[in-house]
Amino acid sequence: MPLVLIGPMASGKSKVGRRVARTLELPFIDTDTRIVADHGPIREIFEKNGEEHFRALERQAVADAIAEDAVVSLGGGAVLDPATRAALARCTVIYLSVSANAVKARIGGGKRPLLKDGLADWKRIYAERRPLYEALANVRFDTSHRPLDVIARDVVKWVRKRS
Repeated sequence: MPLVLIGPMASGKSKVGRRVARTLELPFIDTDTRIVADHGPIREIFEKNGEEHFRALERQAVADAIAEDAVVSLGGGAVLDPATRAALARCTVIYLSVSANAVKARIGGGKRPLLKDGLADWKRIYAERRPLYEALANVRFDTSHRPLDVIARDVVKWVRKRS
């Protein structure tokens, strides 16, 4: 522990993480939620202070979260930070992947500051980050076509098998 979920935006990290935490009777921490609670909406942080400032806040939120015995969901870009990547070496890291076709319906609403051009931005960002996700992960689960409850059960099964 901690058990950390990584992956691209809209891969289901928060939803799967909540279910896994509930089943394992552990706290659930969503680092984006903590950032919003402490500093305001992510979109506003990006607009007022830029991505670099957001990444600094994110780095601290991740460091605080993985110091706890919990299931932790990271924002899609948290893996960009070298200090975060180094810290994740001490964690069990689960990579949730998702196809572009499956994510299309999940990224609506315009609340993601890096997705101004929608799916095209998502594809570009995922292509850039995928090698980091793959390098950091102990295991990968694809969330494209199966219910998130089933994926959460599979994650729990995998975690218990490792214990």
